[in-house]
Amino acid sequence: MKRFSSILIANRGEIAVRIARTAQRMGYRVVAVYSDADANAPHTRIADQAVRIGPPAARDSYLNIAAIIEAARQSGAGAVHPGYGFLAENEAFAQAVVDAGLVWVGPPAAAIRAMGDKAQAKRLMKAAAVPCVPGFDGEQQDDTVLRQEAGKIGYPLMIKATSGGGGRGMRLVESAVQFNAALASARSEALAAFGDSTVLLERAVMQPRHVEMQVFADEHGNVVHLGERDCSVQRRHQKLIEEAPSPAMSGQPGQALRRRMGDMAVAAARAIDYRGAGTIECLLDAQGNFYFMEMNTRLQVEHPVTEALTGYDLVEWQLRVAQGEPLPETSQQRILSRFESGGHAIEVRLCAEDPSQQFLPQSGRLLAWQPGTTTRVDHALESGCEVPPYYDSMIAKFVAHAADRNTACRVLADALGEAVVLGVRTNQAFLAVCLNHPAFTGGQATTAFIGTHLDALLGAMPSLAAPLAALLVYATRAQRLGHDPAQVTLALPWATPMRISIDGVAVAAQLQSLGAGRYRVSCEDQYEELALLQCSLESATITSRTGRHQIAFAVDRSRLLASLAGRQTVLEDHSLTASANVGSATSGLIRAPMAGRVIALHVREGQTIIKGAPLLVLEAMKMEHFSVAPMNALVTRICVAPGAQVASGTLLIELSDC
Repeated sequence: MKRFSSILIANRGEIAVRIARTAQRMGYRVVAVYSDADANAPHTRIADQAVRIGPPAARDSYLNIAAIIEAARQSGAGAVHPGYGFLAENEAFAQAVVDAGLVWVGPPAAAIRAMGDKAQAKRLMKAAAVPCVPGFDGEQQDDTVLRQEAGKIGYPLMIKATSGGGGRGMRLVESAVQFNAALASARSEALAAFGDSTVLLERAVMQPRHVEMQVFADEHGNVVHLGERDCSVQRRHQKLIEEAPSPAMSGQPGQALRRRMGDMAVAAARAIDYRGAGTIECLLDAQGNFYFMEMNTRLQVEHPVTEALTGYDLVEWQLRVAQGEPLPETSQQRILSRFESGGHAIEVRLCAEDPSQQFLPQSGRLLAWQPGTTTRVDHALESGCEVPPYYDSMIAKFVAHAADRNTACRVLADALGEAVVLGVRTNQAFLAVCLNHPAFTGGQATTAFIGTHLDALLGAMPSLAAPLAALLVYATRAQRLGHDPAQVTLALPWATPMRISIDGVAVAAQLQSLGAGRYRVSCEDQYEELALLQCSLESATITSRTGRHQIAFAVDRSRLLASLAGRQTVLEDHSLTASANVGSATSGLIRAPMAGRVIALHVREGQTIIKGAPLLVLEAMKMEHFSVAPMNALVTRICVAPGAQVASGTLLIELSDC
């Protein structure tokens, strides 16, 4: 096998940084690649060399095989590590790397091909006596055939793209009435994400756990598993919280189940002559039955929880296997002993998305980033960096490791509450609420957790009460006018009227100084006596009858972005303007909720439509987002065409009463 001393990382963001750190520790020279959107990104600076590979769109850069191979040649890299996502499970890329005389840090192209097509993978696993979910994985893709097969399987069922992963091209269908629309949507998303609209059908296992087994293999015939990870907490079929060990595998019965699933995973890897890191993903039902779903032929996002329990660096393992070395540990017994005595680890994915808006992806400038030091945080962020709209919404991972699950939950929730993330809305507070929900703390969460408890989870998220918001706005205004924040009361008249907006909603407030940093604040129907303990350039501490509130904030032009326990609130001061006509909107103006690309229009000018009718489809951060009519209306103007790249807030369609 060809040896190498330098590695090109064909990825971006936190995984590029994470791989680079291990590679440099092992003495390798690291080459980064970047699109124009990432020209100043942290992952380019940690590397020894960085090479431009194209424009911002992923298809022109991080998915451009020829550009990445040329970057490897240009930089003199001897190996290519794909990370995860993008081209990590693309057999053509793996083969192109090898054909270029480079070392591929991953499984053989044949293994990627075997498991990359979910239908073929299921057939291979059935032949290897691996239990699979009943369904249809045939080659016939005619709509009529698929409808007939769906009828045989019965509802509810899952439609799944046979290529790719990450929840894209996947739809739950609860009745025959929904089948046609769900099939069209799944195919469209799969084609856009993977270039392949082929699907398979599976019986839906309702409220299962999503449990996966980490496997590793080398070219010397060694294949081991490193225990399981429970990834049941998901939204849109994409993981948000992962942990090890699984709460379902406690005690003697749990250990026996772990060994059965581990034996299955090792058998699956051997069946395709696997090498490197891989993950066998399974559904686990309430009776302890497990079913093969798919194999991810790459390093997983959630690999840090396995590293925490075992003490192994999985990227180091990947690089050693790629160099032709045996696995660093080949004793399954010793690996399991480490895993089962390693305590508990939990990871959460910090995503640029708004949970209160159906997890709508967000992008923009990150004004403040302070992740804290109490947990492992994998990221490629810094204050002032851009979160672009072209890539996946995950921007960081927080990982807590403790002696037991309850402690790990508490440490992780506390870390999320203390971290400062301002400028782009994230799911930071939502994740903390999930960690504190009784169903999760009790170890009962299934893949239905978020769907079942969404209203309660959203309702439990912290909110910045109007009186606190008004005082914060006044204190920061006084500070900008040159007053000492510690003496802000001196700048406050006996009674000061204010007009502010809180996330776009207009609020009238009245502030009155009581002396010694204390205030009486009334906001419409809310009344509070507050004490401003401190106000700096980045944070304020305010006490109220409900307790002590530590609020981080950042100023963005006319806006004040405030974070209370991880939830961002946008505040604006309209006190000095002629009118506070805030939050009004014309329901007939359909604007882009985020930056993205228009991929389909479902209406035409002059068309009469009913409330709820589909208007257009916007693609952002690798997901499709559907816009529907807010009322019965006449389409008076269409402002965009399919293929148009739009910014957040762009006017898309004008409607009028009909």
